[in-house]
Amino acid sequence: MRAMVDAAAAAVPTPPGLVLAPFRAVRFTPAAGADANLAALTSPPYDVIDEAGVVALESADPHNAVRLILPRDRDGEPGSRYAQAAATLSEWLSSGVLARDEAPALYVYEEEQDGHRQRGLVGAVALADPDAGIILPHENTMAGPVSDRLSLQQATKANLEPIFLLYDGGGDTSRIVAATVATPPLLATTTDDGVSHRIWALTDQPTLDAIAADLLGRRAVIADGHHRYATYRHYQARRRADGDGDGPWDFGLTFLVDATVSGPQVHPIHRAVRGLGVAEAARRAESAFTVRRLTATDVAPLLDELAKAGQTGHAFVITDGRDAYLLTEPSADALARSLPADRSAAFRRLDVTVAHLTLISDVWGLQDEVGVVDYFHDAPAAIAAAGTGGTALLLNPTPVADVTAVAGAGERMPRKSTLFTPKPRTGLLIRLLDEG
Repeated sequence: MRAMVDAAAAAVPTPPGLVLAPFRAVRFTPAAGADANLAALTSPPYDVIDEAGVVALESADPHNAVRLILPRDRDGEPGSRYAQAAATLSEWLSSGVLARDEAPALYVYEEEQDGHRQRGLVGAVALADPDAGIILPHENTMAGPVSDRLSLQQATKANLEPIFLLYDGGGDTSRIVAATVATPPLLATTTDDGVSHRIWALTDQPTLDAIAADLLGRRAVIADGHHRYATYRHYQARRRADGDGDGPWDFGLTFLVDATVSGPQVHPIHRAVRGLGVAEAARRAESAFTVRRLTATDVAPLLDELAKAGQTGHAFVITDGRDAYLLTEPSADALARSLPADRSAAFRRLDVTVAHLTLISDVWGLQDEVGVVDYFHDAPAAIAAAGTGGTALLLNPTPVADVTAVAGAGERMPRKSTLFTPKPRTGLLIRLLDEG
């Protein structure tokens, strides 16, 4: 698949900079109950929904967007799920459940969760190779998810959910977004996770021109949606390889957020290490870290200790729920031995880099692979997964500035390094690929 993209790369133009184009969004209509029931029609992103979540969303409303992003095979037709998604989308459009806005727009999108507001623009971003330095990834992708999303996009000919980009702004775009949210929204809803969502449409040409001029010289980092962005580029390459030339496939649905003004909250992703008890893990760590046994074992005080220690350098808490230790001050020898000298300073100073290369691989001598090291979005789940005979490794969140620095150096972070919230809601705005 990568070879196909490389082969078509010569025919793919590089945009002049960060370009976010207006588009005619497809949205749920009153015929679908959008006025009173929009929350039940939408879903979280596909990659955070388990099977129980799919069932719950399907039960919430027969038109829930999960039927598009995680479709099921037709009865007796294995492998028909992508065609089923395409048929569902077509039927919803023809029946008026979904309808396309009349005028192209950039959409201001605000999410609020627990008092935190995240604001940005939803539009169609011009696709660029990472080497162009315009849109920078910070994680690697895997072939399986890209193949799955590509099959879905080819069948539906639609961008069903956006990628999530961050940029350093503070210019006209941010001022326009801030002014817009003081006006009545186009739509608003609150989902069952407590997140409120509001959207406005910007169609005024001078406003769109001001945004375009402000964004052109900037660059963005992919916060979430690396596999979807790779899908966009694969689809673009295939269309161009088929001789289709310029088209809407040169753009992809995107939520672009100014990280310096109204960016996301960043959360850590914790680890559970199998087959290494916490006492032995602490004993081995003494060869490279300052190790202090903690009296508290409840999650909240452990995370408080971790946050406090992390203000002055690398810090980790290891625990099995009964005993806990704070690991700080990795030795210069251990860092020099375990961290590759040819990687950037930005990569080498990440907590997750030290956790994986220094602690897990070098000090503990473990293979950093699935089944040995597993990942959890909350500390209690990591501790429970460690169980008897294992160790939960708790981390501080990675600052957005560090994510941006690694991406700016042209490098990738260790897998499962960051969790950004709130995530854009799927189904609020859909982009069809038969027009820009």
